[in-house]
This record gives sequence, C-alpha cells and structure tokens, in this order.
Amino acid sequence: MRAISQKEFGGPEVLQLVEVDRPEPLPTEVLVRVHAAGVNPVDAKTRAGGGIAGVLGELPFILGWDVSGVVEAVGHGVHTLKVGDEVYGMPWFPRAASAYAEYVTAPSRHFARKPANLDHIQAAALPLAGLTAYQILTALADVQKDQRVLIHAAAGGVGHLAVQFAKALGAHVVGTASAGKHEWLRELGADEVIDYTTTAVEDATGDIDVVVDLIGSETTLGQSIKVLKPGGLLVAVPSGTSPELLESAKQAGVRVSSYLVEPDGHALGEIAELVESGAVRVEVEQVFPWTEVADAHRAQESGRTKGKLVLEVN
Repeated sequence: MRAISQKEFGGPEVLQLVEVDRPEPLPTEVLVRVHAAGVNPVDAKTRAGGGIAGVLGELPFILGWDVSGVVEAVGHGVHTLKVGDEVYGMPWFPRAASAYAEYVTAPSRHFARKPANLDHIQAAALPLAGLTAYQILTALADVQKDQRVLIHAAAGGVGHLAVQFAKALGAHVVGTASAGKHEWLRELGADEVIDYTTTAVEDATGDIDVVVDLIGSETTLGQSIKVLKPGGLLVAVPSGTSPELLESAKQAGVRVSSYLVEPDGHALGEIAELVESGAVRVEVEQVFPWTEVADAHRAQESGRTKGKLVLEVN
C-alpha cells in the first residue's frame, strides 16, 4: 500500500509518499481502508521531533491518528463491526496509528460507526479533536447544567467542538477568539465571546467553573486562574501542569489538571449521536489531497485554522 512516511525530523518537506506492506488484522482487530485522515497540531509537532515523537520510537514512521473509512477485514473475536461498515476513530493514540496511509489496523473498539450525516472528509475531522473536548468536559470536568465554561482558542479544532459539547451539556459557554470568528462561534452556541487581541480575559468575564485552555501560554494560564471561582478547574491541554502552575492554583484555591486524549469507541458513538441529532457540527476549513500533505502541515502550523484540516486519501 501507499503511505506518507518520514525518514528524518524536520519541516513539512520531510513527508514523502512511499510504498509499505499492508497491515493485516490480528484477533480483535479490523482492517480499515482509509478514505480521509485528519491533520492535528500533534502531527506537525511530532513530525518536527516534538509532540509525541519519543513514543513512536525509531524513524521512519507514519503520522496520523484521525481516520474515517470502511472496514475491509475483521480479525477473530470482532463482534462490534463487520466488513463494509463505515467507521471513524482515533486508534492507538499515543502509539502510532499510521493514519496517513491507505489502510490501518487497530482494535475494533477503537472505532465507531461514522455519523450517518457526515461524509468521510467531515468524519475524519472529528475523532482526536472531538474525543479531547468530549472526554475533558464529561469524564474529567463533569460539566453540569448552568455551569460557566471558558474555552481558550474556541475557534480551533478542539475548541469549536468543545463549545458545542459544553452547550449540549447545558453550560453557559464563554470563548476566546479573534473578532472575525465571533459570529460563527455564537452560531455554534457560545454565549459570550472575547476578542483576546483587544481585551484582557479577566476584565471581560469571571466566576468560571471550568476553563479548557487549548493554548497553554503563560498569559492564558494566568488569566484562567484569575477568572475561576474557588474550587474551579483549569484543564491545561497543550502545556500540561508545572510546579509553578500548581502552586499558583493552590494559592488561588482552584484546581488544575493536564489532559491527554485516549482511544474511546464508546465515546465516539455518543459523539456520533450528537452529530446526527444536529446538536454538534464539525467545521472543515480545508481539504488537501494527501500528496499535498506538506501544504496541510504548513497550514496547520500557521496557528490560524478555523476548525479542522483534512487529507483526502486517494
């Protein structure tokens, strides 16, 4: 099969189309023919030698975790899926899923049936970003009706889904984004939107129960602690926690946690139900032929993506 591989760390130009052996499913695994693969910030960071490059082991390796495609074969013991099922998932993370390829294999329960109202391009934009937002808001923060949730970088891949999930949970949603994205975020359900380029967050809102910080800068982390109510929770996604952050949170009487997404076919099924009901939609800003993966990574690294970028695997 064909795949996008890299033999060295570096810029987007290190990504090359190669021929590799097609994987075969082991017991409890499925073989999925990939129709589309999402592009995430962790992809670009890992390609350059950061991110989770250390988890993937020795080069060469194949990037990508977001998958949407069709089951082509099933291993012994698979009972949840069958050949011909349209599925989507984020298999193996943080180990290699090798989604930038024509085929992937993974445990069947790392996948769920694709939302019926989405094509493969749209579905491939959902798994990693969707699971990150959904797991944080439900499993970690346990967001309840009428709680106030602040989402930094609300217009990004994870952010725009977090806005919608928080709204579906009954929360009052506050998001930060540049002014040009405010109307769109309100359409998604944001109750308040703050232009971080002109307004200090702590001057515009407060009494927050949960902050989902998808930026992780010293500025946003500091702002988050200031706007949280006593006992509130800050989830520091890209930066994680540090002794200094933990101490600042302790002094302010708030909680802080890091978070790393994990494969979760059950949650993907719940997300699919929300999408099919119309409560959640996914924004795909741009689709790239997978042979133009370097351009996709350059767009991802611009830091100005509205929603998600997707590779069409052909």
